[in-house]
Amino acid sequence: MRPVGTELPPLRIPLTRTLIVAGAIASRDYQDVHHDPELARAKGSPDVFMNILTTNGLVGRYITDHFGPTATLRKVAIRLGAPNYPGDTMVLTGRIERVDGDTATVRVVGANGLGTHVTGTVTVTVPAAARP
Repeated sequence: MRPVGTELPPLRIPLTRTLIVAGAIASRDYQDVHHDPELARAKGSPDVFMNILTTNGLVGRYITDHFGPTATLRKVAIRLGAPNYPGDTMVLTGRIERVDGDTATVRVVGANGLGTHVTGTVTVTVPAAARP
């Protein structure tokens, strides 16, 4: 396991309309603000925006991309901030905050052009036999 303080490399995610709408559909979140620009504007948003379940999935992907296919997510605890709108980019960064045997807790931040979109922690286990 990597030591406390290790910074994970950033992951840049282009925020396309397709990603936002597909994430809402895949998570069965049919609220109009996640797929209909006109209705989103009628409700005060400049455009459709990403739902929390898609953000949660992208945070999980960020961690498993870094720790590998044998990584098991034990806990994902996130809080949303600035919305993710189409045409922007979200950059995920992470820092290992705690290590206990084969389990690490990683602080994750995702930022876009408006500010911080997501903050939180992910607890991940990587079996010793699977580590490089």
